[in-house]
Amino acid sequence: MAPRRDIDRLTSELEELFADLCQHRLAPQRVGFRPRVDVYRTEDPPALRVVVELAGVDPAEVELAVTDGVLIVSGRRQRPSGNVRRYEHIEIDYGPFERRIALGDGVDAGAAEAGYEHGLLTITIPLRHRLAGPVRVRVARSEPK
Repeated sequence: MAPRRDIDRLTSELEELFADLCQHRLAPQRVGFRPRVDVYRTEDPPALRVVVELAGVDPAEVELAVTDGVLIVSGRRQRPSGNVRRYEHIEIDYGPFERRIALGDGVDAGAAEAGYEHGLLTITIPLRHRLAGPVRVRVARSEPK
């Protein structure tokens, strides 16, 4: 049987897949976009790193939250204001976005840090220290009264 975090991650990926499918197939006039995300673990220090591609997004407009073991990254990419434009070709998506990333067990969300550089938002979430091998627990004897 797969560990719970694998099942949570698969569920999250399936939900996003169906959300994308509905957004692209059923609502081609969609509002907003879905930034790309990489998630990986580091050994020294032991942490989970989440990198979100947010070119053109003001980092002050990005909100991060961890709820029920899920990292939520949301915000908005504003279309540049100015003169009225007559577009010849449009591929860049603007508007609101939200990504949900299942973190699984063993992360210390309270110690998370985030930085923004060259259009990439990097969130580092330390992993809780795990003891190697089994842990013995002593049973205390109580004296009869």
